[in-house]
Amino acid sequence: MSFRVIASMLCALLLWLPPSPGYAQPAKGKTDPLALAYNMKPWIGDFDGMVKRRQVRVLVPYNKTLYFLDKGGTQRGIITDMMTEFENDLNRQLKNKNIRVYVVFLPTSRERLIPDLLAGKGDIIAANLTVTEERKKLVDFSTPLASGVREIVVASPGAPELKSLDDLAGQEIFINPVSSYYGSVKKLNADLQARGLKPAIIRDAPGTFETDDILEMASADLVKYTVADRYLANFWKQIFPQIRVYENLEVDSGNDIAFAFRKDSPKLAAALNPFMEKNRVGTSFGNQQLTKYLKSVKWVKAATDPEEIEKFHRLADFFRKYGDQYNIDWLLMMAQGYQESRLDQGAKSSVGAIGVMQIMPATGKELQVGDIRREEYNIHAGVKYIRFMIDQYYAKEPMTDLNRGLFAFAAYNAGPGRINQLRKEATAKGLDPNVWFDNVERVAAERIGRETVQYVSNIYKYYIAYTLIRAQGAGDGAGAPR
Repeated sequence: MSFRVIASMLCALLLWLPPSPGYAQPAKGKTDPLALAYNMKPWIGDFDGMVKRRQVRVLVPYNKTLYFLDKGGTQRGIITDMMTEFENDLNRQLKNKNIRVYVVFLPTSRERLIPDLLAGKGDIIAANLTVTEERKKLVDFSTPLASGVREIVVASPGAPELKSLDDLAGQEIFINPVSSYYGSVKKLNADLQARGLKPAIIRDAPGTFETDDILEMASADLVKYTVADRYLANFWKQIFPQIRVYENLEVDSGNDIAFAFRKDSPKLAAALNPFMEKNRVGTSFGNQQLTKYLKSVKWVKAATDPEEIEKFHRLADFFRKYGDQYNIDWLLMMAQGYQESRLDQGAKSSVGAIGVMQIMPATGKELQVGDIRREEYNIHAGVKYIRFMIDQYYAKEPMTDLNRGLFAFAAYNAGPGRINQLRKEATAKGLDPNVWFDNVERVAAERIGRETVQYVSNIYKYYIAYTLIRAQGAGDGAGAPR
């Protein structure tokens, strides 16, 4: 089968960290950053304790601008550069020539940022959080990284044009429920309903999705409307020119964006705030970081343009039939079909794989499902093969059905033996070997590179998109996939 790379949420490795007091001395050479980071016990304290421990743990989300890996595996991003500069600035002030305090980056999904901070799994959240009254009840915030931030509406190229916020009545808005945008849209809905209008329909993005992931989906017409900070919307419009940025349609304004840390940490505040003041947006360093990362972003394929919607409805019955037969979520299999061929039965790879599921003729014969040159039997072969992978390697593992599918896709891409070894490494690093995202995925990014991570995450993105199509059709009764 063809393994095409499209676009993905980039995984990240952790910064190299030398031993801290209380940890065994590693062998000479580079240490294993993941093992160090994820085997550390929770710790709660102020900045003096961090200096004594020689580490400041920074919780940061996977994000194509904030924190990611380049092709060589080097950590890049606005937060990476900023907090590395914080580390250098801190050590210059401490004047400890031979003993440094290190910043340790802990990649964390956005939904886990505040809970992990409060649980002592990190010391600073560097995620461009909007300062809200609700969040201020839980954490303290640094000097703002940016002020006067406006939250505005962003639309896909195929979405109906908006003239006012009232036009969002009854429309779907795709946002992360842990973002500040969620509360802003809730307030908008209250206003709409108070004036006798329908509320906007909020569709929850997965907690692992960042604003750039959602804007990427909007650029490809995978979702119609979303909300983003104005600076982010305009930043990403330079890469996704298809999106429509409604600067005149604010759902909130005048916001501050800042780093967060635990309450009762005055010494950390005293160390962090002057640095933020010198390097915030508007300073030379802050502005430089905002423009540095407008590179190498690939776009998600437009899985829901009119022609693709027609394919979706035409092929849905086959995917549903064989998904039910082999007990696999048929939308997940359809997402793989889109990743493999864009649901094109006429597709043929350079090595001879054919059809929607890109089946090799020899494999098709072994599966004994019929003529794989026909759509139905090609789809049957693809679903049956993934069922074989699940039964052979993951049926008895304590995984969710979704994770069994994701691991099967990963094994299909990288080989089951390789994935089995990665699961063992994940266990050794304190990660969950039965969960792909944020766990085994990280080890795959380190050991294999981007291809398998991108392959699986693209399938998941399409799966989310198709799930939304089904939900939308179910709501309007118009021939949606059943």
